[in-house]
Amino acid sequence: MDAIDYYNKYAAKVFEETVEEEVTEEIRDAFLAQLEEGDAILDLGCGSGRDSLDFYERGYDVTPLDGAEEMCRLAEVHTDLEVLCERYEDMDFDDAFDGIWARAAFIHVPKNEIGAILDKVRDALTKKGVFYTCVCEGEFEGFSGELYFSDYEKKELKELLTEHGFQVIETWRTRDDEIRRGYEGSGWIHILARRQ
Repeated sequence: MDAIDYYNKYAAKVFEETVEEEVTEEIRDAFLAQLEEGDAILDLGCGSGRDSLDFYERGYDVTPLDGAEEMCRLAEVHTDLEVLCERYEDMDFDDAFDGIWARAAFIHVPKNEIGAILDKVRDALTKKGVFYTCVCEGEFEGFSGELYFSDYEKKELKELLTEHGFQVIETWRTRDDEIRRGYEGSGWIHILARRQ
Protein backbone atom coordinates (compact mmCIF):
# COMPACT_ATOMS: atom_id res chain seq x y z
CA MET A 1 0.00 0.00 0.00
CA ASP A 2 1.22 3.50 -0.82
CA ALA A 3 2.18 5.37 2.37
CA ILE A 4 -0.19 8.25 1.54
CA ASP A 5 -3.09 5.80 1.16
CA TYR A 6 -2.12 4.13 4.43
CA TYR A 7 -2.03 7.37 6.40
CA ASN A 8 -5.33 8.49 4.88
CA LYS A 9 -6.95 5.17 5.75
CA TYR A 10 -5.61 5.03 9.31
CA ALA A 11 -5.40 8.79 9.99
CA ALA A 12 -7.48 8.79 13.18
CA LYS A 13 -5.55 5.86 14.65
CA VAL A 14 -2.14 7.33 13.76
CA PHE A 15 -3.21 10.72 15.14
CA GLU A 16 -4.21 9.17 18.48
CA GLU A 17 -0.94 7.18 18.67
CA THR A 18 1.32 10.15 17.93
CA VAL A 19 -0.31 13.39 19.06
CA GLU A 20 0.74 12.92 22.70
CA GLU A 21 3.91 10.93 21.93
CA GLU A 22 6.89 12.19 23.86
CA VAL A 23 9.66 13.71 21.78
CA THR A 24 12.90 14.01 23.67
CA GLU A 25 13.35 17.70 24.39
CA GLU A 26 17.08 17.38 23.70
CA ILE A 27 16.27 16.55 20.07
CA ARG A 28 14.06 19.61 19.56
CA ASP A 29 16.52 21.76 21.52
CA ALA A 30 19.47 20.62 19.36
CA PHE A 31 17.54 21.68 16.25
CA LEU A 32 16.29 24.97 17.70
CA ALA A 33 19.74 25.87 19.02
CA GLN A 34 20.74 26.36 15.37
CA LEU A 35 17.92 28.88 14.80
CA GLU A 36 16.81 32.31 15.99
CA GLU A 37 13.45 32.89 17.63
CA GLY A 38 10.86 33.70 14.99
CA ASP A 39 12.70 31.86 12.20
CA ALA A 40 10.67 30.06 9.55
CA ILE A 41 10.40 26.28 10.03
CA LEU A 42 8.95 23.72 7.64
CA ASP A 43 7.59 20.69 9.52
CA LEU A 44 7.93 18.10 6.78
CA GLY A 45 5.62 15.12 7.22
CA CYS A 46 3.93 16.86 10.13
CA GLY A 47 1.47 14.03 10.85
CA SER A 48 -0.64 15.00 13.86
CA GLY A 49 0.95 18.46 13.98
CA ARG A 50 2.42 17.79 17.42
CA ASP A 51 5.84 19.28 16.63
CA SER A 52 4.39 22.15 14.57
CA LEU A 53 2.31 23.23 17.53
CA ASP A 54 5.31 23.05 19.86
CA PHE A 55 7.43 25.20 17.54
CA TYR A 56 4.59 27.68 17.03
CA GLU A 57 4.05 28.04 20.78
CA ARG A 58 7.78 28.77 21.15
CA GLY A 59 7.49 31.70 18.75
CA TYR A 60 8.59 30.25 15.41
CA ASP A 61 6.92 30.86 12.04
CA VAL A 62 5.81 27.30 11.27
CA THR A 63 4.56 25.75 8.05
CA PRO A 64 3.24 22.20 8.57
CA LEU A 65 3.21 19.95 5.48
CA ASP A 66 1.97 16.41 4.98
CA GLY A 67 1.00 14.34 1.96
CA ALA A 68 -2.04 12.60 3.48
CA GLU A 69 -5.19 14.70 3.24
CA GLU A 70 -6.81 13.14 6.31
CA MET A 71 -3.68 13.72 8.44
CA CYS A 72 -3.62 17.34 7.26
CA ARG A 73 -7.25 17.79 8.28
CA LEU A 74 -6.63 16.40 11.77
CA ALA A 75 -3.41 18.44 12.16
CA GLU A 76 -5.27 21.64 11.24
CA VAL A 77 -7.89 20.96 13.92
CA HIS A 78 -5.19 20.16 16.49
CA THR A 79 -2.87 23.10 15.76
CA ASP A 80 -5.22 25.75 14.35
CA LEU A 81 -2.53 26.26 11.68
CA GLU A 82 -2.97 25.96 7.94
CA VAL A 83 -1.38 22.68 6.83
CA LEU A 84 -0.07 22.28 3.28
CA CYS A 85 -1.25 19.01 1.73
CA GLU A 86 1.53 18.10 -0.65
CA ARG A 87 3.77 15.17 -1.50
CA TYR A 88 7.48 15.67 -0.89
CA GLU A 89 8.30 15.20 -4.56
CA ASP A 90 5.89 18.03 -5.47
CA MET A 91 7.43 20.62 -3.15
CA ASP A 92 8.66 23.73 -4.92
CA PHE A 93 10.14 26.11 -2.34
CA ASP A 94 13.15 28.30 -2.96
CA ASP A 95 15.20 29.80 -0.14
CA ALA A 96 12.10 29.87 2.08
CA PHE A 97 12.89 28.24 5.44
CA ASP A 98 15.59 28.73 8.07
CA GLY A 99 14.98 25.22 9.37
CA ILE A 100 13.35 22.02 8.12
CA TRP A 101 12.22 19.46 10.68
CA ALA A 102 11.60 16.03 9.15
CA ARG A 103 11.21 13.68 12.09
CA ALA A 104 10.78 10.15 10.68
CA ALA A 105 9.52 11.80 7.49
CA PHE A 106 11.49 9.61 5.07
CA ILE A 107 11.14 6.13 6.57
CA HIS A 108 8.71 5.09 3.79
CA VAL A 109 10.59 6.69 0.87
CA PRO A 110 12.35 4.20 -1.42
CA LYS A 111 16.09 4.83 -1.58
CA ASN A 112 15.98 5.40 -5.33
CA GLU A 113 13.67 8.39 -4.71
CA ILE A 114 15.29 10.02 -1.67
CA GLY A 115 18.01 11.94 -3.56
CA ALA A 116 15.52 14.03 -5.56
CA ILE A 117 13.59 14.80 -2.36
CA LEU A 118 16.74 15.86 -0.52
CA ASP A 119 17.48 18.24 -3.41
CA LYS A 120 14.06 19.82 -2.84
CA VAL A 121 14.75 20.06 0.90
CA ARG A 122 18.09 21.78 0.20
CA ASP A 123 16.46 24.23 -2.23
CA ALA A 124 13.74 25.05 0.32
CA LEU A 125 16.33 26.10 2.92
CA THR A 126 17.86 29.53 3.17
CA LYS A 127 21.63 29.73 2.79
CA LYS A 128 23.08 27.98 5.86
CA GLY A 129 19.58 26.76 6.78
CA VAL A 130 19.38 23.78 9.15
CA PHE A 131 17.86 20.37 8.45
CA TYR A 132 16.96 17.68 10.99
CA THR A 133 15.74 14.18 10.25
CA CYS A 134 15.80 10.71 11.73
CA VAL A 135 15.52 7.33 10.06
CA CYS A 136 15.34 3.73 11.17
CA GLU A 137 18.79 2.22 11.61
CA GLY A 138 19.65 -0.92 9.67
CA GLU A 139 20.00 -2.44 6.23
CA PHE A 140 16.39 -3.37 5.48
CA GLU A 141 14.53 -1.98 2.48
CA GLY A 142 11.15 -3.31 1.42
CA PHE A 143 7.64 -3.97 2.67
CA SER A 144 6.94 -4.84 6.27
CA GLY A 145 3.22 -5.33 6.68
CA GLU A 146 1.36 -2.74 4.63
CA LEU A 147 4.17 -0.19 4.48
CA TYR A 148 7.47 0.17 2.66
CA PHE A 149 10.50 0.97 4.83
CA SER A 150 14.00 2.20 4.02
CA ASP A 151 16.59 1.80 6.77
CA TYR A 152 20.01 3.43 6.77
CA GLU A 153 23.38 2.96 8.37
CA LYS A 154 24.94 6.11 9.83
CA LYS A 155 27.77 6.33 7.28
CA GLU A 156 25.34 5.81 4.39
CA LEU A 157 23.07 8.61 5.62
CA LYS A 158 25.94 11.04 6.12
CA GLU A 159 27.28 10.33 2.63
CA LEU A 160 23.83 10.78 1.13
CA LEU A 161 23.39 14.20 2.71
CA THR A 162 26.88 15.31 1.70
CA GLU A 163 26.18 14.27 -1.90
CA HIS A 164 23.07 16.46 -1.91
CA GLY A 165 24.60 19.67 -0.66
CA PHE A 166 24.53 19.42 3.12
CA GLN A 167 27.25 19.75 5.72
CA VAL A 168 26.60 17.33 8.57
CA ILE A 169 26.69 19.03 11.98
CA GLU A 170 25.95 16.09 14.24
CA THR A 171 24.67 12.50 14.19
CA TRP A 172 23.53 10.33 17.05
CA ARG A 173 21.59 7.14 17.73
CA THR A 174 18.65 6.35 19.99
CA ARG A 175 17.02 3.04 20.76
CA ASP A 176 13.36 2.43 20.16
CA ASP A 177 12.22 -1.11 20.72
CA GLU A 178 8.52 -0.57 20.35
CA ILE A 179 6.76 -1.64 17.17
CA ARG A 180 5.81 1.34 15.00
CA ARG A 181 3.00 0.76 12.53
CA GLY A 182 3.93 -2.82 11.77
CA TYR A 183 7.70 -2.53 11.79
CA GLU A 184 10.22 -3.22 14.50
CA GLY A 185 13.52 -1.50 13.81
CA SER A 186 16.70 -1.62 15.82
CA GLY A 187 16.67 2.07 16.64
CA TRP A 188 16.94 5.51 15.09
CA ILE A 189 19.73 7.55 13.52
CA HIS A 190 19.32 11.30 14.01
CA ILE A 191 21.12 13.85 11.90
CA LEU A 192 21.48 17.62 11.96
CA ALA A 193 22.88 19.21 8.82
CA ARG A 194 23.29 22.62 7.26
CA ARG A 195 22.77 23.67 3.66
CA GLN A 196 26.13 24.37 2.07
